[in-house]
Amino acid sequence: MRRKTFDTLVSGGALIVAVVMLFAGILGFWAYSFTNSQVHDQLASQKIFFPPAGSKAIAGPEFTALQQYAGQQLTTGAQAEAYANHFIAVHLTEVAGGKTYAQVSSAAQADPTNTTLQGQVNTLFKGNTLRGLLLNAYAFWKVGQIALIASIVFLVGAAGLFLLAGLGLRHARRTPADAEILLPHTAVPVGV
Repeated sequence: MRRKTFDTLVSGGALIVAVVMLFAGILGFWAYSFTNSQVHDQLASQKIFFPPAGSKAIAGPEFTALQQYAGQQLTTGAQAEAYANHFIAVHLTEVAGGKTYAQVSSAAQADPTNTTLQGQVNTLFKGNTLRGLLLNAYAFWKVGQIALIASIVFLVGAAGLFLLAGLGLRHARRTPADAEILLPHTAVPVGV
């Protein structure tokens, strides 16, 4: 195969892959931007605030993960995860002695006149629902963060391939028309 043809084919293939990677990088950045803004807007509209620094509500070693957010409005996925797992979840363990919603609900169904159990069921249901919604916001935010990383990787890869394809095409222009990739195979006489 002629060297000029080989260089042109490989460089053309690299250009096609670079265009696909560029498109993927742009889509990844759009996914990040969309997800990040949706999570921010939805969380901001709820007007949830972390207790202020020094507050008894976040005093104690079980609230260490919340100290960095003290007094802030909850607007990011990382904040939603911290609030769900290190504020709501901690307080939910105090509602019914650490029992889950399913356990308390079963007990409440067996004793429908027990107002204490009914109140615990109601509190656990609401708390677990809010916790689940915040953790969903965290999950979508995390997917957006991964999309940003993938976008950067694709854009850097596309830039690298555009550069290599350009160098390959430049090499193809400088290569003599009759240059071969491999030297022709010459037969060696037997018995020599």
